[in-house]
Amino acid sequence: MIYELRTYTLSPGTQPEYLRLNRDVGRKIRGDKYGKLEGAWTTEFGTLNQYVHLWSYPDLNERERLRQALAKDAAWTKEYVPQIRPLILTQENKILASVESVPLTRPLGGGKHGLWTTEAGLLNQVVHLWAYNDLNHRAEVRSKTVQDPEWQAFLKKGYPLVVHMESVVLMPTEVSPLD
Repeated sequence: MIYELRTYTLSPGTQPEYLRLNRDVGRKIRGDKYGKLEGAWTTEFGTLNQYVHLWSYPDLNERERLRQALAKDAAWTKEYVPQIRPLILTQENKILASVESVPLTRPLGGGKHGLWTTEAGLLNQVVHLWAYNDLNHRAEVRSKTVQDPEWQAFLKKGYPLVVHMESVVLMPTEVSPLD
């Protein structure tokens, strides 16, 4: 299984229109016929005006086949893409491979958790997705995690490898398949 993490930076003020078009037009055309949507979010903290979506595919060959089929879908290319293209300033795309010991899962309480490394895009990155009920829940979990001996052992091994770290708070959109 491979994952594709796409980040679109939208023109300021256009996010509501993009989300409406995505919900009412794009998702109806695409569904999960051209890859499985694992999650869709907007940025709450970090770089603003971004739409972040995570897709899964059995492998790179199937991703390529499905992307080619999507490019031939007349409804996609004529009804959806022309409407959203003017709203998007930049696109970033990463192909991710799961870290075997941390597969994409739905932990108790909903949401998703996963750990990946980049295979294409900016290399040598680790993407770690943590799901929380809200920012207070995040603070509570993070404070408990700091006390966990296994987490401390992981940090002791991992921190020497870290050159740069970013944290982005994402909010699920209406079309996100999160529980």
